Amino acid sequence: MIERRTLRRNLRELPPAAWLLFAGTFINRFGSFVMTFLILYLTRRGFSAQQAGAAVSFYGVGGVVASIIGGELTDRIGRTRTITLSMFASAIVMIALSQVNLLPAILVLTALAGLTSEAYRPASSALLADLVPAGQRVTAFAALRFVLNAAFALGAATAGLLAQHSFFLLFVADAATSVVFGLLALVAIHDVHAGRPTTEDQGPGGYRSVITDRVFLMFLIAMLLVAFVYLQSYTTFSLQVRALGFSAAVYGGLIALNGLLIVLLELPLTSWTQHRAPRPVIAAGFLLVGIGFSVVAVAHVLPLLILAVLIWTIGEMLNSPMAGAYVADRAPAHLRGRYQGAWGLTWGVALILGPVVGTSLFAWNASGFWLICGFLAAMGAVLVLLSGRLREASARRGS
Repeated sequence: MIERRTLRRNLRELPPAAWLLFAGTFINRFGSFVMTFLILYLTRRGFSAQQAGAAVSFYGVGGVVASIIGGELTDRIGRTRTITLSMFASAIVMIALSQVNLLPAILVLTALAGLTSEAYRPASSALLADLVPAGQRVTAFAALRFVLNAAFALGAATAGLLAQHSFFLLFVADAATSVVFGLLALVAIHDVHAGRPTTEDQGPGGYRSVITDRVFLMFLIAMLLVAFVYLQSYTTFSLQVRALGFSAAVYGGLIALNGLLIVLLELPLTSWTQHRAPRPVIAAGFLLVGIGFSVVAVAHVLPLLILAVLIWTIGEMLNSPMAGAYVADRAPAHLRGRYQGAWGLTWGVALILGPVVGTSLFAWNASGFWLICGFLAAMGAVLVLLSGRLREASARRGS
């Protein structure tokens, strides 16, 4: 009962503007219908599975570029303006995508969809960091993840119903929800930083400042390693489950278990984690992710597969909100967009490399691959801890 009251108090103390941001994020994520059904939409129109897969890859490339451009725009023109620009542009691209028939045009527009739909993310995270005091950011970023997971689950079910009537409705609804979020950001949410550095924030800017932050760069490398491992849950893990003779429904149930645990437990867990030093908690989360995926190497029965998912999900719940808060705390206010963009870039690169490298290694040696995943995540944990040592050494030299 104490933790529940603590969590309730933490959520109640979040500023109203943060709740408006959550509401807009929920609406937009709920309406992310097109990418969920893009492969099915294209194959039903007569394109091959390879061509449809290429379209999804182009979306991923656009998303990588979006992290860089979105971070830059966030710090230059402001958080809410970037969100509004991203959402309005995304709506236009989605409608255009519904009207084209030739594969080259589809590939170009899916890349633009990735760029416009994902460019708001650095701005959204930077805005949340602006709105919420440092001590409440772990809870705030966990609440944001809760909103994203819940909205995606509800949106996917709704998209399935709409697709039975008309795929064009998916594009229209996707565009409409983007416009609603854009209007909400434009009219209702006050940009407390507006991209203008204060006197104490003055100094070198641009992504050069991010790259020369050696402590943060070490964190990004660690994040890239763990993101590569975690994203195997959507690619090679499905191959492993099928290779063991289980149905696609079993794989879906395992992934649903991950999402259900996050929705139910991640926010309450922040009542404990937010009072801890970030690096040890993040490192522990990375290590548990590695252990969970390593268990897959010996998981030949369903209970062990469930155990593997439970372990890596606990790791995810430990590290993800803390990592979001850590990035926000690490960044100077006038560079928060770029720091958030760099963090998002690690996930984008992992999304591009993960399926290709992961499936190749899995085909080479399935059991060995899962042990490699465990090693990579453990290396990520070590790098996070070493980054703390590097910061302490830098502080001693500066004193």
